[in-house]
Amino acid sequence: MNAIMRAPMPTKNAKLYSILLVLADVFVLVAAFTLAYILRVQLDHRPLVSNVYAIDFLQASLIIVPIWILIFASIGLYSASVYNRRLVEWSKIALGAFIGILVVIGWEYISEKSIFPARLVVVYALLGSFLLLLFEREVLRLIRGLSYRFGHGIRRVLIVGNSDATYDIARNLANTKSSGYKIVAIAGPAKVVPEGLGIHHYSSVESALKQIKRLRISTIIQTDLYDSTDRNQRVLNAAQTNHINYSFIPGEPEFYAGKNTVDVFLGYPIISVSQTPLIGWGAIAKAIFDRVAALLIVIVLSPVFLVIIILQKLLDPGPLFYTSKRLSRFSHPVNLIKFRSMRHRTTAHLDAAEEFRQMGREDLAVEYEKNRKVTNDPRVTKFGQFLRDTSLDELPQLFNVLRGDLSLVGPRPILPQEAKFSPTKTALLHSVKSGVTGLWQVSGRSNLSFEERIELELFYARNWSFWMDIRILFKTIAVVFRRTGAK
Repeated sequence: MNAIMRAPMPTKNAKLYSILLVLADVFVLVAAFTLAYILRVQLDHRPLVSNVYAIDFLQASLIIVPIWILIFASIGLYSASVYNRRLVEWSKIALGAFIGILVVIGWEYISEKSIFPARLVVVYALLGSFLLLLFEREVLRLIRGLSYRFGHGIRRVLIVGNSDATYDIARNLANTKSSGYKIVAIAGPAKVVPEGLGIHHYSSVESALKQIKRLRISTIIQTDLYDSTDRNQRVLNAAQTNHINYSFIPGEPEFYAGKNTVDVFLGYPIISVSQTPLIGWGAIAKAIFDRVAALLIVIVLSPVFLVIIILQKLLDPGPLFYTSKRLSRFSHPVNLIKFRSMRHRTTAHLDAAEEFRQMGREDLAVEYEKNRKVTNDPRVTKFGQFLRDTSLDELPQLFNVLRGDLSLVGPRPILPQEAKFSPTKTALLHSVKSGVTGLWQVSGRSNLSFEERIELELFYARNWSFWMDIRILFKTIAVVFRRTGAK
């Protein structure tokens, strides 16, 4: 349910903060370009590529900066869903600065007019703008937090609802210093009121609406629609009559997950909900990135492949690879390729639980049926255990990526027999292509239970973004080097 709060509600305070960010970015970018010019031209006495006077460079900067602001806006740097998430904001600042510099360099090339007096000015401008923007936004974030701490800009909230979403929103917004919201009252059953908030609780919404002025409510958040149309209209009318904000947040995760579009159909607003945002151009870009990145990784790691093949032949003669039938996108079966880590055996076609029972290991069969993995698998060789501990056994899956069977990042490709455990969730999982690595691998990996892994992978399918993929790939590298939770 935490995904509900991923996209903060647009409020007057959020709009003012976005305007403040724009103004601060303009000032910082002008300062960064000016500093870059001073460092290379004024303080560095080496010859210049072209003579660009300070006044001309400043005039060019005043034209460049608005273009950069438009680039920043286009990638969402002034959206609350971005500036409230530090790591996402930092990555988008880096991307925006890089695109901005490329645009300026491209304009120089096309127009054949010199904007930068030397190549180092470009480097200084890129690094300077990135670092100064980070510093500026951290300062503004600190100022905003301090203003919340002293009660300025706080939205006083009445939450109306009776579902888990009601409880979750109240709990997430309870930290006023970071959210900017103060939960004043909740109208609904006692189960939706988090403990320790010290707020007003009303069992009926009518009682709560009568107290709007006394409690100085400035925002109403409704999470569930009542069966009575009049009752729902009463909540909306109360907000309109008192000139306060009203927001409706559907409590069902399907309404806020995936990709949603709002349109008008026969005069009525219509919300179209896709299973995943990984559609259209996003899916095409991901497929291209997967193929190119996998090819580069295979080329770079080709010596590692060669060493593993030699050691496998010396230490554990037999087949180099192990192929396992798994389910990927739309439950399409694929042959997953791994370096063989188990002893060659005639019962490989059986489910692991059945194999363990044939070995007389009921304990391992029970453990596998619970977690779909076991801690100490007697079928694994010593060299195979090393491959598993270092995740090197999964390297051949890069060829699955090149073939289009898998993505670099995605849900775990499950065994066909695992689909029966949760057919509804499996269908949603397979709305995207399975991956070599994924959210569950970097969130505890094998230490997570089967159900916990499924929930993480469902979150990925519903909330995919290209930036999430990049973060998962970098976290995967860190997890592999730390050998965290690998089995």
